[in-house]
Amino acid sequence: MTPGRPAADAIVVERHRLGRRREFAALVRLNRPDALNAIDWAMVRALDAAISDVDADRSVRAVLLTGTGRAFSAGGDLKSYVKLQRDPVGFPQFVADLHAAFGRLRELRVPVIALVNGVTAAGGLELVLNCDFALIARSARIGDAHLNFGQMGGGGVLTLLPRVIGRERASELIFSGRFLDAEEAVAWGLANRCVDDDALLDAGLELARGIAEKSPLAVANAKEVMNSLWTQNGSVDAGLRYERERNAFYCLTSHDAAEGLQAFAEKRPPRFQGR
Repeated sequence: MTPGRPAADAIVVERHRLGRRREFAALVRLNRPDALNAIDWAMVRALDAAISDVDADRSVRAVLLTGTGRAFSAGGDLKSYVKLQRDPVGFPQFVADLHAAFGRLRELRVPVIALVNGVTAAGGLELVLNCDFALIARSARIGDAHLNFGQMGGGGVLTLLPRVIGRERASELIFSGRFLDAEEAVAWGLANRCVDDDALLDAGLELARGIAEKSPLAVANAKEVMNSLWTQNGSVDAGLRYERERNAFYCLTSHDAAEGLQAFAEKRPPRFQGR
């Protein structure tokens, strides 16, 4: 079985202007509402293409990732798995492509905020775990649920979930197959805060506006250092050394570091240039 072509309508990208300057948030929507935004190979490829477009657009200061309809994503498209899981070449390649696309969110130069708007399970949870943080709608529910259908996590949940919420809570969520409501998701550390359903997008855009006020170069460096150290899970000493080196390079060589200090001294808004 070969990958489906990138389906342009499987992922929809909207640009939202942030303030008066030419700075934008990219709102990336999973767009298979009739299938609860189930993730098939075509959607993975469409997501990868959308990430490439966003990465190339230097006016984008943040990515907001959400779903169309009543689900963020119910996970993998199990109907397509009936055939795909019989393909010893195609199925591992599909999972590898999914890992690559999801992992690119951690590597983007801008923060990626998941706006969890509804049902989120299995691959949908794995997608959230690859974002920098999440806001969750009050009506949303989130869980793993792989085991409920005789599946096991393969898209990152077994690696990333224990890092986010701890091994014990991850074990409960995976083995029980149950779903957390929005307030539980916040309490467990899967989302930063819960907001009313109709306020979810506005809350994400408010955060994006605050991010847009910062130096994009400083934001990119801070994200890269945090995510590298988190994923590598190295020693504190090694992490502090890496952070110190990146800090020194940025502060000594960038325009934006000097501009921030000068603006503070002159009591004026900074004019960051991302260099």
